Amino acid sequence: MADAGTSRTSLLLRGILDACLLALVAERDRYGYELATALRDAGLPLVADGTIYPALSRLEKRGHVESYRVPAAGGPPRRYYRLTPAGHEELATARAVWRTVTGGVDAVLARGDDHVLTTPTG
Repeated sequence: MADAGTSRTSLLLRGILDACLLALVAERDRYGYELATALRDAGLPLVADGTIYPALSRLEKRGHVESYRVPAAGGPPRRYYRLTPAGHEELATARAVWRTVTGGVDAVLARGDDHVLTTPTG
């Protein structure tokens, strides 16, 4: 059975993965493994490499990214992803939603920071 904390984190990450991928691809064209590494380097270590490719495929089907192949030295060609105009619009929307949601969540969660949690006795 999965740890409850890990399950919660996985659900949250799944919900924001598309926005994170769009933001990274907006910086420059990238390939899948490079995106996975960038996510880990940014502090999202629970995003498995196997999660990246279905998300990229989903983004491509939605028209938010497009892919192209580049020969790689000593290996198969790499599939790079670049943002489309629709992807830029989606990223702008995702950023606005994220700012609104995180601001609200921060405000709600901060309410208990100065209170000591006690268990009622009876």
